[in-house]
Amino acid sequence: MADTLSHIKAPITDEMARFDAIFRESLSNNGGLLDKMLEYIMRRGGKRMRPILTLLVAKAFSKGKGAAEEDNAVIFKALHAACSLELLHTASLVHDDVVDESDQRRGQASVNASFDNRLAVLVGDFILATSLREVATADCGAMTDAVARLGQTLAAGEVKQIENISCEDFSLENYFEIIDKKTASLFECCCRLGALSAGAGEEQTAKVCEFGRNIGILFQIRDDIFDYSDSKAIGKPTGNDMWEGKLTLPALHVLRSAPDEIVALAHKVKTFNVTAADISLLMAYTRAHGGIEYAEKVMGEYYAKCMDYIAGNIPDAAIADSLRMYVDFAVGRES
Repeated sequence: MADTLSHIKAPITDEMARFDAIFRESLSNNGGLLDKMLEYIMRRGGKRMRPILTLLVAKAFSKGKGAAEEDNAVIFKALHAACSLELLHTASLVHDDVVDESDQRRGQASVNASFDNRLAVLVGDFILATSLREVATADCGAMTDAVARLGQTLAAGEVKQIENISCEDFSLENYFEIIDKKTASLFECCCRLGALSAGAGEEQTAKVCEFGRNIGILFQIRDDIFDYSDSKAIGKPTGNDMWEGKLTLPALHVLRSAPDEIVALAHKVKTFNVTAADISLLMAYTRAHGGIEYAEKVMGEYYAKCMDYIAGNIPDAAIADSLRMYVDFAVGRES
């Protein structure tokens, strides 16, 4: 995995080193408990998929514009935009774990489990405020507006997900609305800010935003498939989504033609009246009746859209190769 990421980052190696420094500096405080929590969050690391995308897009649209000074200005904006988005993403994960009462994140104890809910909410708020400060550094009103709107969209997506849990609806429409708000919107914004950094035109920006949205959707579908995998490999318990009252694409697909006894299990998931045996049975039924294969098919459709975009819109060979590897990685990753 590390080797693949190194290849993906090849055109932006220097920029990623600068990003890491800016990100770490942004979360430095003045000691005490807050610093302890921030350091705990930073130690968990991450693949930095979102800043990589922002910087690759910025580089793609700034390539060949000429003056080194202009390119430096593009990268300056892109770096602070990337940092802002990674901070916003981090804050949303901290808050999501509180909302979902999750005790694990990336195979380690979540912030709320390691400290408590009160402190997790507060450190999430601190990181969110830091995100807004970082995007303000880029001195671009359109970027600041995009990050603010993204924050609204992520929160609306979380509310919609909670609303959907309490409503016994198994529609794919609701599923895609939720992942569009909770996941795809963030990848879309990464591309938007990368394009804005480089001064891309409206048509270019619209196309690359759609590309980012498609990456986000396939990324989330891959995550949903992980819930049917070995828990040690993915860093969270198998069947975790169902324990949280969530039914994702594999199960939603098979429920469209499932017998009453299986639909009854799905209703038990939605009402938090489910046992481990119920979840095992529903997961086994989903696997046996093509739920995983269907999700992989849908993921493949979004994959094809991503590859078509790269082929038709990214002339720089090195950037195009990195973006193709990026999409391949999003589909083929194991955690």
